[in-house]
Order: sequence, then C-alpha cells, then structure tokens
Amino acid sequence: MAPSTATEHIHDEVRELIRRRGIDPVTDHRSTRLLIDEVISHYEERVPVSALPPLLDRVGAVRHVFDTLAGFGPLQRYLEDPTVEEIWINQPGRVFVARHGRSELTTIVFTGDEVRDLVERMLKPSGRRLDLSSPFVDALLPDGSRLHAVIPDITREYLSLNIRKFVVAASGLEDLVTLGTVTAHAARFLEAAVAAGLNIIVAGGTQAGKTTLLNTLINSIPARERVITCEEVFELRPNLPDVVAMQTRQPNLEGHGEIRLRRLVKEALRMRPSRIVVGEVRQEESLDLLIALNSGLPGMCSVHANSAREAVVKLCTLPLLAGENVTDAFVVPTVAACVDLVVQIGIDPDGSRRIREIVALPGRVEGGVVETADVFTSRDARLVRAEGFPPHPDRFEQHGIDLPGLLAGRST
Repeated sequence: MAPSTATEHIHDEVRELIRRRGIDPVTDHRSTRLLIDEVISHYEERVPVSALPPLLDRVGAVRHVFDTLAGFGPLQRYLEDPTVEEIWINQPGRVFVARHGRSELTTIVFTGDEVRDLVERMLKPSGRRLDLSSPFVDALLPDGSRLHAVIPDITREYLSLNIRKFVVAASGLEDLVTLGTVTAHAARFLEAAVAAGLNIIVAGGTQAGKTTLLNTLINSIPARERVITCEEVFELRPNLPDVVAMQTRQPNLEGHGEIRLRRLVKEALRMRPSRIVVGEVRQEESLDLLIALNSGLPGMCSVHANSAREAVVKLCTLPLLAGENVTDAFVVPTVAACVDLVVQIGIDPDGSRRIREIVALPGRVEGGVVETADVFTSRDARLVRAEGFPPHPDRFEQHGIDLPGLLAGRST
C-alpha cells in the first residue's frame, strides 16, 4: 500500500531534521523514534489551522517512516516476520518471499533507483561494495541474515538481490528431533559421533538446511575443545566457550587485500584448533581441508550434493581444482581415509527438512571408488537403522560410548 500524502510529508520533515541534527537512524533507533513522534505530534497540531491533509493512521505512519529511514523500507516487515525464510528481488516490480520452503510473490513495487539505494544501505555496515569491478557481493546484515546481490551486465537488465534470513530454527540436535528433521535414535548417534571426534560432511541441496544442521552438530562438540570456523560470510552460530570465527574478504578498489577461504583454512591450522569447521567447500579449499583432516585434526564442513554418494564423489573432484599436480591417486584414498560420515539432508515437497541418510566411509577404495556403508537410511519417508557401522569404534570406546548398544537403539 502506498503511503498517504500526510505520511510522505512527515517522512520528508523527519529526514530533514535527521540531517540537521546529525542523527544516524541506522544505529540510533531511540533518537529516530523520538524524532518521528515529535514531528507527528507537531504535524497533528498544525492540521486544524492549516491546509495539511489529516493523518488517519498514526501507527502506520510511524512504521512507514521508521522502516524507510532506519530499516530497509517495505522489506523490513518481512525481515521481522519469523515465518519468512528468504526474500529476493528479480526486478523492481517482482519481489518474492519464501515461507516453509514455498515462494510467493509480494505486492511490493520498487523503482530501479530504490533497489540500488536499498542495497547500498544494506551493504554499508559490512563495508563491502557492489560495482563494475565487483559485480557480485556476499554480506551479512545486522540481524545475521545473508545478502547476495548481482548487478547488470552480469544480470540481464536489473539488479538481483537475495536475502537469506538467519532463522534460529534449531540450536541443538534435540531441536531437530522436535522439528521432525531427524529421529531421536539417529540424533543420539550423531551426537556420539561428534563427541568421538569423527570427521563429518553435511550434504544437501540449496535451502535444504545444511547450515542449520552443521550448526547443531557444532554445538554437540565438547565444551573443552577449541573450535575454529571458516566461512564466506558469518552464518554459523556456535554456542561454545572457545571459538574463533573467520570470514573471507573482498579485494579493495585496487584489487588487493582479498582473503579467500583457502587462506582461512591454512591460517586456522596455526591457531591451535581442536576442531576445524568450514561453512561450505566449493572449490580448491577442499584440498586444504582434506590435508588438515588427514593430519588427525577432527573437522566438519558442508557441501552441495543431492545424495551422500554424490557428496563423496564431489569431495574427490573439487581438490583437483587446486592444481595440475593434484591427482586422483592422492585425493581418492585421502577422502576414504579422513572422511568418516556423510549426513544427507533434503527438503520435502511440503517445505519440511529431513535427514535422509547417514553414510559411513570405512576407509577402503575399490577400483578408484570410495566404499560407503549405510548407517541410517530412509524407508517409507522415515530414517531407520541400516546395516553399516561407522569407522573408528575405538574412539567411541575411549569416550565411554557403547557403540553397539547405541546403534541398536539402547540408551547409553
């Protein structure tokens, strides 16, 4: 709904006073709200003795002016809506949101200039930029949501914007059990596997819930351990006492100063980690992660893949991007030796997320193919115990975990 003439008048007055008084509406919300109330009260006093249009909706006017000046305009209500998972703009008149895994077209209509101004305001706190030399950008909003934007001529005609909200759906595996993402039996096994120090890969498609699952696994790490996380932008929220989080950095205007994910993985090894966690591997940083895991350092990461088997194949392929001297002869046995579990998560047609399989890597390679064993698999849309066993039963025993009893479903 378009703002009324009275609301537009109030908006212009507030914006002018903000400029005169030197208030930053993005960071000083209290002063901004007080100023809006002051202007509205003064406006209502002038209406009976002037030709100003009456203000019919005071609450709506306050919300519109505040969202426009201190928030992110018409998108603000969707950013505050806990049922909205993602927001995206394909073109100024095509703004979508996703709820429970399903998209819907909103009634919001921007102009091209409004979209560009909105993105600039969103990027300001992060210090990242979007221009001809950097036509893509990943950044974090103050509430923890992740922003991704692309400009023409990479896109055909209009700036494209995606905001993936940071929705705290689960902080621990018990929350995933409550949500129906995983069974209590499988959750107990995963918790034990994390405590025993197994190397775990979380696999799934876009929006399948990989980051949420990875975050819950991290929070199962014993509190005495030191955890180093490496990400493109900060998305993980470890609830642990000893954590160092690192993110990549874009190059500056001269093209210098870029910090890539591969560099972060290397630096993490110098920081006395007990565990290393990489938010997602997409390129040659997978080689550095494999080398770290192969040295005996426990770790986790996520990867885009539609099945556990595809995730293993991808981990055998991505390290080859690191250089011509990296070959299958090294990568394949390294994956078999240092990856212990692959947890596959998917999204159902109704939008719910569900762990579909937990696969173990016994450490063997046959004919250039890494062998796998199903520990848990899906039958009739339910995760059930399969016949496979995880590697390193001695590690479970060292931590006082009865692995046979755990896999049999007995409480431990």
